[in-house]
Amino acid sequence: MGACEHCFIKNNNEFSNLIFEELEEFTQNKTTLNIKKGDNIVTEGHVMNGIYCLRSGKCKLSKLNTNGKSQIVKFLRQGNILGQRSVLSEEPSGLTITALEDMQVCFIPKTKIMQAIKENPVFSLQLMKNISHQLNEANSSISMMAQKSVKERLADILLQLYDIFGTDTEGYIDIRLTREEMANTIGTATESAIRLLSTFKVEGLLEVKGRRIKIIDKEALDRASQGYH
Repeated sequence: MGACEHCFIKNNNEFSNLIFEELEEFTQNKTTLNIKKGDNIVTEGHVMNGIYCLRSGKCKLSKLNTNGKSQIVKFLRQGNILGQRSVLSEEPSGLTITALEDMQVCFIPKTKIMQAIKENPVFSLQLMKNISHQLNEANSSISMMAQKSVKERLADILLQLYDIFGTDTEGYIDIRLTREEMANTIGTATESAIRLLSTFKVEGLLEVKGRRIKIIDKEALDRASQGYH
């Protein structure tokens, strides 16, 4: 696999703040992994011994509830890194991370990450900023789940998926989720998610073809996410 110092992916995450020699050190110590669709990159409770950089593909982050049901809390794509909070806190991963399609990820050992943190204050500060941003996102997600109706949550998550993944050449959101995954993202039954998607389709907000979803009326969907039905 190519050198970190020449990888375009680093421009999309905290690694852009590292100097050439630090990136070269990553190159000499990293491991490149090919992850198949449906396989876990990290399992909840797993001790994190480094950081993963997503070179290609998409994944979901989920947490197992006390009732045994999986709750999807976040989606990540190419360019994102994961594991930084667990590495810094020295706590096991609180989430399971699963590939939504075939992925390629680079694993950088904890020792090299900590060395860069100690020697590069700009990198350390950016890492802290991004972890703080993720905490703010988590608080917003908790608030959404507690205060919004299921219909509002579905509209909200569709807009989020649009912002995260963009669209393919035909204008569909560039990620394909099962109805169960959609339901697990908004905390409802699969049947309810199916019914609400059909409602949005009838109302002219979406075009739905199997797992492919195209937003037709973004402004109306935004109003629906805010409770203006």
